Amino acid sequence: MPSDLGFLLHKHPEKVQPFNVYGGTAHVFYPEVTDDRCTIAMVLEVDPVALVRGRSGSNDGFALGQYVNDRPFVASSLLSVAMGKVFRSALNGHCAARADLVDTELPLTITLPAVPGEPDVVRRLFEPMGWTVSAAPIELDATRPGWGDAPLVSLTLEGPMRVTDALNHLYVLLPVLDDAKHYWVDDAEVDKLVRAGSGWLATHPERELITHRYLAHQRGLKDAATQRLIELDDRPVDEAVQDEESTVPRPLVRLRHDAVLEVVRELRPASIVDLGCGPGALLGSLLELQGVVKVIGTEVSDTSLTKAAKRLHVAEMTERQSDRLSLLLSSLQYEDDRLENLDLAILMEVIEHIDLDRLPAVVANVFGAMRPRHVVVTTPNAEYNVHYPALSGGGFRHPDHRFEWTRGEFTGWAGSVGEAYGYDVVVRPVGDLDDEVGSPTQMSVFSRRADSGVSA
Repeated sequence: MPSDLGFLLHKHPEKVQPFNVYGGTAHVFYPEVTDDRCTIAMVLEVDPVALVRGRSGSNDGFALGQYVNDRPFVASSLLSVAMGKVFRSALNGHCAARADLVDTELPLTITLPAVPGEPDVVRRLFEPMGWTVSAAPIELDATRPGWGDAPLVSLTLEGPMRVTDALNHLYVLLPVLDDAKHYWVDDAEVDKLVRAGSGWLATHPERELITHRYLAHQRGLKDAATQRLIELDDRPVDEAVQDEESTVPRPLVRLRHDAVLEVVRELRPASIVDLGCGPGALLGSLLELQGVVKVIGTEVSDTSLTKAAKRLHVAEMTERQSDRLSLLLSSLQYEDDRLENLDLAILMEVIEHIDLDRLPAVVANVFGAMRPRHVVVTTPNAEYNVHYPALSGGGFRHPDHRFEWTRGEFTGWAGSVGEAYGYDVVVRPVGDLDDEVGSPTQMSVFSRRADSGVSA
């Protein structure tokens, strides 16, 4: 429905709305609303004088360089900042009035009349996310063809896409193409990049270029962002080729997968549930293990399950293969009898995404109601964060983390859960060990005692 766009962007189709933003005013309106199409436009009116008011000196090489430039006429980092303010809820994937729309892919067309960059670079940045890209060069002066093209393109993006994904692609990549941020870039920009790049930047083939430019060529910030993005890279091992000359260590996500799979081989379960399976990075490896006859992946997001189904090629599976795999919409906070009495439950990098006041309900559900023979839990080790420059002053590895525990806190929690629900517990390190702060990830393996009952 055309009205869907209005709900998702939180802007009423019958209004023209101005917003004060950095450097000027953003105007939002709807040029077209019919039964078949809906068009929303943002016009950014840049005030060059307001943009430089209070600054001293010039970075443009001539006296009027701060005032005479292309900033009012091209889609730059100024537009990205304006989008961040005007469409903040949509960027974060929030739509209280129609929550069902957030994960809906719509047939989108995005048009930007003037974007800095060369056509080849623009395609390399946008095509990997599934966009069909038209990047037409713009003549510097149509009356003087000998002058050639301006360093700009007229950009059109087309494709089925969630609105929140489309906005986040633009939010990150417009400053990358502009390559001239107009505001101070510090550690906070690393968090913004990781948040806006969630789900796509970790595996983007131009990740190095994107992080380098987005963070204003600051090597320390770029390295910090790269390390955090590597942790979010959930591609299967055979898809992620490491540069032999790279100084970046083997991705922690693969070390984590390997550690979990090693435990699974030791325990030899016949039935496994991956709670909070995301896009299914671990499920394929579990299906390949000998003796495993049933694998279940659960998520609260239908979009994640759809991605998992595509990743695992569920539509192409034989009947026998598909009988071994179930992808279920299920919340960790509510009992689900489909998940009871399995051999093994895995919560890999899940608990830290749960509010601490809700964690006891999740524990009661997993260890009390589901009651699998074994449970494997992995979570970040907060002490190891000293190795991440952007986190040296505090903060979490991912914007969605609600907490991160030290080794003592995790061991104490695991021990109390085991005691309450009748499980023996072994805590293991995952990743390179540091003598002072331990490993980057910590893992607990819970094994149910044969004669145990539920005492909590």
